[in-house]
Order: sequence, then C-alpha cells, then structure tokens
Amino acid sequence: MELEINGLSKTYPNGVRALDNVSLSIGKGMFGLLGPNGAGKSSLMRTIATLQLPDSGTLKFGAIDVLAKPDDLRRILGYLPQEFGLYPNLSAEVTLDHFATMKGIVDGKQRKDLVASLLNQTNLYQARKKHVGTFSGGMKQRLGIAIAIAGSPKLLIVDEPTAGLDPTERHRFLNLLAEIGQDIVVILSTHIVEDVRELCNAMAIINKGNVVVAGDPQKIVEELRGRLWRKQVTKTELPAIKAAYHVISTTLLAGTPVVHVFADAAPGAGFSAIEPDLEDVYFHQLGLAGQAEAA
Repeated sequence: MELEINGLSKTYPNGVRALDNVSLSIGKGMFGLLGPNGAGKSSLMRTIATLQLPDSGTLKFGAIDVLAKPDDLRRILGYLPQEFGLYPNLSAEVTLDHFATMKGIVDGKQRKDLVASLLNQTNLYQARKKHVGTFSGGMKQRLGIAIAIAGSPKLLIVDEPTAGLDPTERHRFLNLLAEIGQDIVVILSTHIVEDVRELCNAMAIINKGNVVVAGDPQKIVEELRGRLWRKQVTKTELPAIKAAYHVISTTLLAGTPVVHVFADAAPGAGFSAIEPDLEDVYFHQLGLAGQAEAA
C-alpha cells in the first residue's frame, strides 16, 4: 500500500500557513521527513493521522480516501506523537494492556500474549512491572512505539521520536524502528539528519510548509558531488567568505570556523573538494529555499 498526498494546504486561524500545496508519494519502508522546527512536519503528520482536516488537497492510503473515511485509516494506523501522556503510577504491562483493549483486542489470553510479545520486542519486558513514571525518556519512547504498533498497523507515524534521547537510547530506538519498518509504511518526522541517513530509503525535506526536495537520499546527495568545497578560516575572515561565496554551513573545529561552500568549480585558494553527505544537502536546500523567499 502507498500513501498518496496531493496538494495538501493548511492555514491556521492565526494566519500561519503550515502546509502549502504538499504532494508526496510514500511507499513501504522507512520514509524520512526532515525539516527545522516549525517547518510544518507536525502539521503534516497530524493531517495524515486524521487529527485535523486540511483546507484543500487529497490524501489516500491504498484504496482508502482518508479525508472522506478517516475511521477506515484509524483502524490500521499507529501514531507516536512528539508529546504523549502516560499514567505515571501504572506499570508498563498494565498500560500496554489498556491500550491493547482500546484497539479491540478483547480476548484475554490473546491480549496477554500480545503484551508480552510487544514488551520483549521493545526491550521492556524486564521493566514490565515498574511504574512508567520512573522510566527514562528512551524507555517511554519505546513504550510509546509498543502502544502504536499494538494493533498491527499498516501505516506508522512517528513524530520527532529521538529528540532528547541519549546516544544509547537513540540507537536502540532507531534499531527498533528499522525492524518494524521492513513490512509496513513508516513515516519518521524529525529535524535530526542522522536519523534519516541511518534509516530511510526515501525522504523529503520540508520548510515553511513546502516540500523543497524529495526522493532517494543517496541520489539526492549525489547531486552535490563535485560541487562541495571545504576551508578552515579565521573568525575575522568569516564575514568576507560569507559575502563572497555560497556558504551552506559553518561549523567549528577546535574553535576555528570550517565553511562548506557550494560551487561548480574550486572557489579559490585553500578550498578542498569534499564528499557531500545528507547534512550538506539539508543545509543547501534550506538555504536555497531561504533565497527564493527573499527574492
């Protein structure tokens, strides 16, 4: 099944245009939706998850017209929002049993087996009797994904799932997502480039409600090959470098600025060619979007 998004637009009552004619085709596997905070990612996820209606556009998942029949999608949807609440004094086991019941699994033995299976899959079985109020951020996220997949969804949406997690928990969570994403459509919304680079075979970058690029991450990165240059400069040189060249990013190396410059040929003395990566694409595309808006 594929998710087909065509011409979705959404403007909130305060005048903010969160989605501006968004069109995407998302197939089985991991799909990464990259963008800065406020780019429209959560608005798109909420629309797909049937939590809000767009002003215009269409949304279909396989044969389901999502906007016309939202309940049909909800039956096969798993959703892990950026912020979600849990009862802190309930155990993980009781919490998951409650949500499994809500998803229509009424047979007691079937539900007990499912809860045990999900707790094992998310590496929470040993902590199943502990109150979720004592869980770390990563443990809560893993419990959240267990809740989201309790109904065997065909479409899974996860919104900024690794924000705030330490490196160990982040990698544990990403490995879990990769396992889940082998057989269903999984949309990973994030501002963390590494999450998409490590997991996704398809992606889009969204900025200010617009899709600025979409496709295979490797092919998108390939488009920068031979046109990316690096130079270590002094802090006093930096303003002149930014004025003279198309600088897509600036980082610090031992306190000294390192610039990445986009150019069809070597920009000048001291610049060396570098292999592009997805982070370079991200900054380049956001820069182009900013230039287009300013023009």
